[in-house]
Amino acid sequence: MNVEKQSIRDRLFDAASQLFYAEGIRGVGVEAIAKAARTTKMGLYRHFESKDVLITEWVGQLVAQYAAVMDGLEARYPDDARGQLMGFAEFIADDVARASYRGCPFINTIAELPDVDHPARQLIEAHKARQLRRIGALCAKAGVAEPKLAAIHLTLLLEGAQTAAQNGSVPRLRENLLKLAEMVLNAV
Repeated sequence: MNVEKQSIRDRLFDAASQLFYAEGIRGVGVEAIAKAARTTKMGLYRHFESKDVLITEWVGQLVAQYAAVMDGLEARYPDDARGQLMGFAEFIADDVARASYRGCPFINTIAELPDVDHPARQLIEAHKARQLRRIGALCAKAGVAEPKLAAIHLTLLLEGAQTAAQNGSVPRLRENLLKLAEMVLNAV
């Protein structure tokens, strides 16, 4: 969409999304968001009651994007739970392989929001719990002997890969991540 035709609200949201991911939610002030969106702080506050509301809306969009990935894999592999699981592992592997990868936005946001009652943090925690349950249900459908344990292993593997991508500690991360995901599904 042409930036000039975007609403101020959309420009603010897009600017905040890019800045939050690139610089961290606490490292970005409302003035920087307003400037990037080509508006004023007053314009920001007309559309978002506070920066915390904007953060929470951003996290809500991220949650929806991840759910859409899982839904898309379900549609692509309707009768293949293992295909859905490996597809999700591939999604994570491809995401962390990007040169601009700055880490998992959920992990980064949790690190910046120590208040366990912050609405954005609560969204992340609920999302991660749903995702674990969904992975567990897929492991059960795939016939994995211990589906709950396999779901935990896969979750730890995927979350760990996102951290390893940031620090560059694991060679051939994509290849190793997918190999380990296969091993979890075969071993547990």
